[in-house]
Amino acid sequence: MSDKKQMRIALIGTGFMGRTHSNGYRRVPNFFPELAYEPVLQVVCSRNEAKVKAFAEQWGYASYETDWRKVLQRDDVDAVDICTPNDMHAEIAIAAAEAGKMVLCEKPLARTVAEGLKMVEAIEKAGVKNTVWYNYRRIPAVMLAKQIIDSGKLGKIYHYRANFLQDWTINENLTQGGGNWRMDVDSAGSGVTGDLLAHCIDTAMWLNGSIKDVSAVTETFVKERIHEKTGKMEKVGIDDACIFHCHFENGSLGLFESSRYARGHKALYTLEINGRNASIRWDLHDLNRLEYFDHSDESIVRGWRSIHVTDGDQPYMNKWWVPGLSVGYEHSFVHQVADFLKAVETGSECHPNFRDSLETQRVCEAVIESANTRAWKDTGVETELK
Repeated sequence: MSDKKQMRIALIGTGFMGRTHSNGYRRVPNFFPELAYEPVLQVVCSRNEAKVKAFAEQWGYASYETDWRKVLQRDDVDAVDICTPNDMHAEIAIAAAEAGKMVLCEKPLARTVAEGLKMVEAIEKAGVKNTVWYNYRRIPAVMLAKQIIDSGKLGKIYHYRANFLQDWTINENLTQGGGNWRMDVDSAGSGVTGDLLAHCIDTAMWLNGSIKDVSAVTETFVKERIHEKTGKMEKVGIDDACIFHCHFENGSLGLFESSRYARGHKALYTLEINGRNASIRWDLHDLNRLEYFDHSDESIVRGWRSIHVTDGDQPYMNKWWVPGLSVGYEHSFVHQVADFLKAVETGSECHPNFRDSLETQRVCEAVIESANTRAWKDTGVETELK
């Protein structure tokens, strides 16, 4: 019998993110044995009973529900993990906070700043622990980039650029709504801006500070699609592609691009930061490497170096294998679970929390407004992300 404190998890949603989070909960006790808390897969919830029952059996949840409201009424649940489409985030998070549950929410925080603000207010009023799953922060090479930047090695920052490219919507027969909720503006709030660029924006502000203002262009390449709910051809309200540039508060310039119409790219996410003294860049397709250029190197050997982030003194890596052996995408979720459990143990915040993620939401909304008005838009971001 384990002498650890239990954190009883209720997962709401059984899609792709439900699987990644469940894997994180299951792996944490094996690789972070020093934590005082141990996650217990208490209940999973989804509207389709057959599907949720199968999911519970596959992942080892003790029970299942088909109504998330019943989950919040249970006294055997400590934390609620929201893995639903974006239009359900606010209602569930607010109700969970009012029920005194800790809340973990899949990104983006909400569809709009107004929704997100209500979520932040409810969370902070209830005083419950919370976090948002911007998992790319927890990739060891990206965490190492954060350490290098914070050390001052790069010097004054001049440029930050990032892109996130996919190609899965290049199909005029693809529907919107239902299983394709990311294609439905009412469910998703936005297209690539909230789905993909939100990741880029969160990481950018965590690494490089607040974004002050933006100028954006968006495009919807297929203007109408069949809606699964009505069966009718309806206008598409989400953005298929977005490009924006911006000013950071530290004086650097930012350049961001995202598209679901970049043929040949399934999930190309790259970032590069150029400073006075040095530069760094990272590519999700080679996620265990961080490239680093240091101008102070002797000129005859000066050039980009490739840092293989697998040594035990690099972020998180002492929890895994021997040097030279890599970790993958799924490990970033294990790391976030571990960080959340540690935050509960120590009484600290697990960033990004809801308030951090509201600042990302402000930038996303400013990007959409800038594109719609064809004008520069202030973000109104109040703080740097922690």
